[in-house]
Amino acid sequence: MPKDISIQAYLNNYKSLPLIDVRSPGEFVKGHIPTAVNIPLFTNDERAHVGTVYKQESQEAAIELGYKYVTPKLQWFIDESLITAPDKKIVIHCWRGGMRSHAFAQHLKDNGFTEVYVIDKGYKAYRHEALNNFDKGELLLLGGYTGSGKTHILHELVKQDQQVLDLEELASHKGSAFGNIGMDRQPTTEQFENNLYWEWHQLNMDEPIWVEDESPNIGDVNIPMHLFQKMRQSPVFFIEISQEERAKLLVKEYAKGDKTKLVRGINRISKRLGNDITKKALQLLEDDDFYQVALLTLRYYDKYYKRGIEKRDTDQIHYISMDDTNATENALTLIRTLDEQYAGI
Repeated sequence: MPKDISIQAYLNNYKSLPLIDVRSPGEFVKGHIPTAVNIPLFTNDERAHVGTVYKQESQEAAIELGYKYVTPKLQWFIDESLITAPDKKIVIHCWRGGMRSHAFAQHLKDNGFTEVYVIDKGYKAYRHEALNNFDKGELLLLGGYTGSGKTHILHELVKQDQQVLDLEELASHKGSAFGNIGMDRQPTTEQFENNLYWEWHQLNMDEPIWVEDESPNIGDVNIPMHLFQKMRQSPVFFIEISQEERAKLLVKEYAKGDKTKLVRGINRISKRLGNDITKKALQLLEDDDFYQVALLTLRYYDKYYKRGIEKRDTDQIHYISMDDTNATENALTLIRTLDEQYAGI
């Protein structure tokens, strides 16, 4: 018989085994456990049909229809599962650990799979963890005005054996009107939450975790409420770098990209820039004066960020002046500052 395991047991002890998600393709695309492979018991249309029969007729009629759809695929289930788990050790889940996952698991067990596990309460259990399980761990927020190179600093902190949760990388967005430039398509909010918790669960909760200071949303995805509340209660290490230096970095990062995307970014913030500044920025962009464009937009972003940081607990904010955007040096400065804070200096 397949063995039921909790989501905690899976994450702690069975995560190295291949994971099969037997939900429909539509369910899988909306959100899934990272590393899962979709081998759907039903297509989207088949699932909808079975659900309709269940509601309008009976559970027995729905089960009978389900068997009609599944029976021709039985060998395909085995073949696909063997591709995913050639050593015949596997974990299965559906939406809530019900009939779909147990039927699929028993079929594999009956056909030579030696270790077959089913996640109790299924994908729903993982979603509960992904939205609520952020009580442990100490966060250190990296703050700073736009163009400070915070993402580059986070990468350097990783090289210095610091723990980092890179929210913008997981969200595939840099968190501004220009944040989608040079990034892959954003995941759904549900998938972002799933990916984020997958990374979170692998961190050592006895050591601090660096996270970039963010608003509740990054592009079109939202940070889980429990994590965002934790972020708002955490200390901020706010790096201060001149607009001139930050503008230089923005030119390096954006000037080589698609100019039409820069135009769209400027138009997104046109109401806040004002009509005259917007026209000036667009003309400068047309003239390829990227540096002046960066300076104009930074004036808007700096005001916006300043209003936000002034609402925070001043005792939780540590301002650190830095000469330029050298990410390696700035990461080392942050580590030294952190060491001083822990030393009580």
